[in-house]
Amino acid sequence: MLFFNFCHNVISFFLKTFQSNELFEGKNTKLMKDKKLEANLSMVASRVMAGLNMNGLKFLLPLWLGALTGVTVRCVFAAVAFWITSWFVKEAPVTRRQRIGLFCLGAFGLYGFMFCYLLGISKTTPVSSAIFNSMQPIWVFLISVFFLHEKATLMKIIGIALGFGGALLCILTQGSDDLAHDAFTGNMLCMVSSLVFAVYLIVSKKLLEEVGVVTMMKYIFGGAAVTGLIVSSIIGWDAPLLTDALHGKWHWVPWAVLAFVLVFPTYLSYFLVPVGLKYLKTTVVAMYSYLILVVTTVVSLTLGQDRFSWTQAAAIAMICISVYFVEVAEAKK
Repeated sequence: MLFFNFCHNVISFFLKTFQSNELFEGKNTKLMKDKKLEANLSMVASRVMAGLNMNGLKFLLPLWLGALTGVTVRCVFAAVAFWITSWFVKEAPVTRRQRIGLFCLGAFGLYGFMFCYLLGISKTTPVSSAIFNSMQPIWVFLISVFFLHEKATLMKIIGIALGFGGALLCILTQGSDDLAHDAFTGNMLCMVSSLVFAVYLIVSKKLLEEVGVVTMMKYIFGGAAVTGLIVSSIIGWDAPLLTDALHGKWHWVPWAVLAFVLVFPTYLSYFLVPVGLKYLKTTVVAMYSYLILVVTTVVSLTLGQDRFSWTQAAAIAMICISVYFVEVAEAKK
């Protein structure tokens, strides 16, 4: 009962936040500083939940839930949650073209990210998956250079080289073991997922200029849910946790972990990301992926989901330095 009361209070707070013109529609420049503070705090909360999400998923996959079934469960839950939320939030109506665009972004972009992400983390360790997740700022910059005509400076090129060097170090040196039964494939999938999510961030920021947050998320997750249901219907369902429950066998710890993953990293975390996208640069939002890396690393080593590795430490250092060159050092000019 306490858990449900807590969730109710948290969701009520965010509903009031999104209904407030001061946060999303206010144009008073005097409030911009406060909005940016709220945006940064929202990203901190979102990325902490996302970091814990990796540990939760590693616990669930594949013993209690198949990776692709896990994607479908998360997408369907979030779609239902955001559609219910939309009943209580009044936002401007969207056109048919906008609905189709949002649906397609979810069906291919968000689902593609979760597909690669969950399949990857089921094969590698949480820390390795977080290392590749932290490459999002590099992908955002590369996309901006090739498609948005952003200038590529020497420092940024050096940063990109360091980032990919760190990724290659992790890919080529991590072997498969009892904690990562197919590390190479898992790492490659996690790297692809970080690229897909970078594209998702860029497109989402553009769409936020035209539609409301809740409207955007309900159609995006609606598209992802449809794709997930189609894929799971073709490939088949793999959910021992749900199967056992249907036969009267309840495993309360896995169910508690699944509830956490669905409510916090899947619903609330995605609820908060648009706050950051609204008032922060896409590259800044992407840089918060480093908080995921910190949280995941600490929790993984504490729970025994990963072992400390000097190659992982070197890869983390190289990627962190790369982002310094790509963003921070360039901003000081």
